[in-house]
Amino acid sequence: MRIIPGGLSAHRPGGYRRTVAMFRLQGSKTLAVDLTGDAVKAKNGSMVAYEGRMTFKKMTGGGDGIRGMVTRRLTGERMAVMQVQGKGTCYFADRASEINLVSLHGDKLYVEASNLLATDAALRTGTAFTGLRGGASGNGLFTTTVEGTGQAAILSDGAAVLLRVTPQYPLQVDPGAYIAHQGSLRQQFQSGVNFRTVMGEGSGEAFQIRFEGDGLVYVQPSERNTVGGDL
Repeated sequence: MRIIPGGLSAHRPGGYRRTVAMFRLQGSKTLAVDLTGDAVKAKNGSMVAYEGRMTFKKMTGGGDGIRGMVTRRLTGERMAVMQVQGKGTCYFADRASEINLVSLHGDKLYVEASNLLATDAALRTGTAFTGLRGGASGNGLFTTTVEGTGQAAILSDGAAVLLRVTPQYPLQVDPGAYIAHQGSLRQQFQSGVNFRTVMGEGSGEAFQIRFEGDGLVYVQPSERNTVGGDL
């Protein structure tokens, strides 16, 4: 496997080709999905143009099946999702955010719901408990999971950085810059310190996420607002 620009893991340049849909980037801020009768799930309202014959169906996101439905009821979290099906090409974008393509081969991606743009319809979505990490990042106590074989497109404010975590080299991440991660990673929530307090410039309570194990972490070069103080 190799990483090509845009965060795409692929076997050939320009996109990950399956017998059905193909995800590819038009520049860095527009996602093009070629459909041959299959479907794709995308953030509601993110479609900017399409060619061919398409049908659109609004769905309730946050997870497939009964578990996802129960989680949404308990947390009140909802992610507006639409399903697009047909033959042709559909184009997606969201507030001129950078788009990163992720190829999954039976593994699981953990991604903040606000950063998930689109997934192959064959991928299963669900929810995972984040606990204090979610509370500190301002994204709630649950995060979205994407699992299976296919592609997903995630958003970032600025070009995302893909960082490798190994048992020898753990990673410290500001919750406001975290987007997603995949692999066999353990998360440890740390309070009372961040990158600014290390330099003596911070104020108030601050937090970090420590990742240990073997996997990849996506971070963005811009920090979202958090509830953990000046991060």
